[in-house]
Amino acid sequence: MLPAYAEVHCLSNFSFLRGASHPEELVERAQALGYAALALTDECSLAGIVRAHLAARDAGLPFIVGSEFTLADGMKLVLYATNRDTYGDLAQLITRGRRNGARKGTYLLTRDDVAQLAPRCLAVWIPETGARLENGVRLEFSDEAISTRSIATGKFEPDPIFKPGPFFSRWLADTFPNRAWIGAGLFARSGDRARIEGLQRLAQSCALPLIATGDVHMHARARRALQDTLTAIRLRTPLAECGYALFPNGERHLRSRARLATLYPRACLDATLDLAARCTFSLDELRYEYPEEVVPPGATPAGHLRHLVDMGLARRYGRAASTPPEVRNIIEHELALITELRYEPYFLTVHDIVAFARSRHILCQGRGSAANSVVCYCLGITAANPENSNPLLERFI
Repeated sequence: MLPAYAEVHCLSNFSFLRGASHPEELVERAQALGYAALALTDECSLAGIVRAHLAARDAGLPFIVGSEFTLADGMKLVLYATNRDTYGDLAQLITRGRRNGARKGTYLLTRDDVAQLAPRCLAVWIPETGARLENGVRLEFSDEAISTRSIATGKFEPDPIFKPGPFFSRWLADTFPNRAWIGAGLFARSGDRARIEGLQRLAQSCALPLIATGDVHMHARARRALQDTLTAIRLRTPLAECGYALFPNGERHLRSRARLATLYPRACLDATLDLAARCTFSLDELRYEYPEEVVPPGATPAGHLRHLVDMGLARRYGRAASTPPEVRNIIEHELALITELRYEPYFLTVHDIVAFARSRHILCQGRGSAANSVVCYCLGITAANPENSNPLLERFI
């Protein structure tokens, strides 16, 4: 029987000039291959998750929200939302990284940022060949042995006990207790056997489970030519001159479970199911929530809005008896619609802006179909008398 598998490291074309497939294509392919779940983990971004979520919901495929980050010290992490709170944590971390970026399209995050903003997320560390781990040491893998290369001397030295690893793994285990894995990516390269053995020793030494990761950049192998072209564009280098900047083969696609079973130990594949089972968050849990509006103590937004409308009505028409019945009927209709849609805070915000502007003698005026609202007229947002028009709040909304 084919092993069950959930892909937990997957980029779409929302990782600009990296991923070569649309989120919908990735979901469709994962469902066709019988995957147990699919995570979309675009780099420092949640931009593609809505499309992926909708496609996964239609396909009946469990969907995991995540994001990939390369930290300032070279550590590559993939973080996952397990519930609504951790989804918020992930969004805050992305915001922090983008605000720290030196220019548009970049981001900057440290391990302190991650520990501060997203310690409740699930985490997978992706050890990369050539990544600096500690004291100027880089990891290198070969068929014969695992070695470290000193940046200072350039010499390769055997590392049978994988010494550089605990530098990152200890922080990972401390920051994400019982919520962290070490990612193992195998892509039919020279040194895969040594790599998986070394990662198994590392996982055992730091008591962190090993998990299979696909580093997916395309839904099918046929997209490799496009992915290479995107890389060349990103590097602003002719394709023929990109050399080792290109992937050496087309393995970074959604592979069949039969193929994965020949590459990974069964425990690594099973670990993907453990991670997926803990990620129960769905975008269906979210709805638009307007920021809390300031209202007088003890008042509700609906009650305060009605009070302001009544004040404006008296200001526009004088005594209540002077208000035309048709105007009063329209007000009740509009307030009922606003209450049904829970739009009271929006009208209170606009009223607050208008009141502030006029207190500073700043000219302001509602425009467009806003003029068709009697509520806006009473709040002073517009100056068009509704008796001389055909108010239709539905058009305004």
